[in-house]
Amino acid sequence: MRKLLLLLVIYLAFISLGLPDALLGSAWPAMIDYLNVPADFAGIISMIVGSGTVISSLFSGYFLEKFGEAKVTTFSVILTALALMGFSYSQHFFFLCLLAVPLGLGAGSVDAALNNYVAIHYQAKHMNWLHAFWGVGAAIGPIIMASYLAKNGAWTEGYNTIAWIQFGLVAILILSLPLWEREQAVNDPNEKSHSKNLVTLIRTIPGLKQALLVFFCYCTIEASFGLWGASFLVFEKGFEADQAARLVSLYYIGITVGRLFSGYLTNYFTNRQLIYCGQGIIAIGLVLLSTPFTSMLIPGFILVGLGCAPIFPSLLHETPINFGEKYSQKIMGMQMASAYVGILLMPFVYGKISTLTGYSTLVGFLGIFLLVLILMNKALNTRVKKN
Repeated sequence: MRKLLLLLVIYLAFISLGLPDALLGSAWPAMIDYLNVPADFAGIISMIVGSGTVISSLFSGYFLEKFGEAKVTTFSVILTALALMGFSYSQHFFFLCLLAVPLGLGAGSVDAALNNYVAIHYQAKHMNWLHAFWGVGAAIGPIIMASYLAKNGAWTEGYNTIAWIQFGLVAILILSLPLWEREQAVNDPNEKSHSKNLVTLIRTIPGLKQALLVFFCYCTIEASFGLWGASFLVFEKGFEADQAARLVSLYYIGITVGRLFSGYLTNYFTNRQLIYCGQGIIAIGLVLLSTPFTSMLIPGFILVGLGCAPIFPSLLHETPINFGEKYSQKIMGMQMASAYVGILLMPFVYGKISTLTGYSTLVGFLGIFLLVLILMNKALNTRVKKN
């Protein structure tokens, strides 16, 4: 019963983690006039949030070892709640940039802490469902914001409501503190594992370099397709903007539904088998998108989403298996940081590429990273198996 109650709390935490992720994009058209800034300034806030997330992910291992998942998660959610509340009262772009720092720092720590805890204490199906619940939060956030924009155009009230939801989660997390299991450090006289820095871990842990590349490549595919898929449809396939948006929504529905379904499939397949299967489904989806037939676009978008679904949570759940629980906290943070670098950097890089080549190269761009993902994942499994 204790583990079940805690699992419900963790699910709520991941819904909460997803709530702010799509807020900026949905509120930005209303924020532009209010703040009197150029439209592209949203990218500045997004980059600051993302940079904070990368930094906190990298250093999360140290804080998790020192304070434990429960305290780190609770403090991180407090940070995000305060940042979102600050957003609701900000009247200047400069203050939003300052508040983006704790928003990113809090998000990265929560992500690494909860992923590692679930990977160690729960079955693979719960990791898949956990990330499906993130999708639920990411969908609810814009709905809440849209309801306020439809009433009076007050984006500040949308942020205020999300902030209070986060404070509600803080109360739940505080009440749940006795439910968490704190891992005891293993004292090995021959090896001081916790003193190893991140660079030393990369150099000495077999397969870690490949694992970081796998996370980078996967998130490059997921984020780049999500950002530029609509542009590919509009500028290369002649779709209207609203039609393109609906097809992109099928991609995200594919990810969310696929993660719910893949949670059940963990009863019959291993994490590695689900990862290989997901890679194959993405490949089929990209092949369909590369054909000149318009009828192949809908199944192509759905298949890419379904293929993405099991890969990320299955990779995360394999972390303690691949590298051992002793290193999993630090390595989980490093993997999340590598993932966020892919999310931050590569959609921007492809945006620059598309200005020279057009969006017809999107499928090829994604195909290259899928190939590297497959090769690095195979190398990872080989290195880990040898050890």
